[in-house]
Amino acid sequence: MQEDQQTTEVRETATQAGDTSVQRQTVRQTTQISGAVVAQRVVWFIVGVIVVLIGLRFVLLLLGANNAAGFTDFVYSLSGAFVSPFIGIFGEPSYGKSVFEISSLLAIVVYLLIGWGIAKLLTINRPSQEV
Repeated sequence: MQEDQQTTEVRETATQAGDTSVQRQTVRQTTQISGAVVAQRVVWFIVGVIVVLIGLRFVLLLLGANNAAGFTDFVYSLSGAFVSPFIGIFGEPSYGKSVFEISSLLAIVVYLLIGWGIAKLLTINRPSQEV
């Protein structure tokens, strides 16, 4: 999949100096990235940040991290908004302080599918070799 459009410009100059011929060649290459590709990258960046936050939440809950710790509280508060629509769909098996939060895994899958769909919608009318 080619994402960048590249243009190469070649200029040739020929000069005669006495009995010898001198040729100079200048090559200039420019790269242009389409707006759809930039938009796709932004969508995947945002989805990636959300998935990483939810993944951290899943690991911290699985390891039974202390809720009073600043980092743990920060991750739980940020990721809670993204996981809350999926809480209660399945049971949450736990063992002591460890929780296997299935809703986090479901949220990761759903957000990845949403990101993939939005990225495809941004380039739906472009030829496949340009995207």
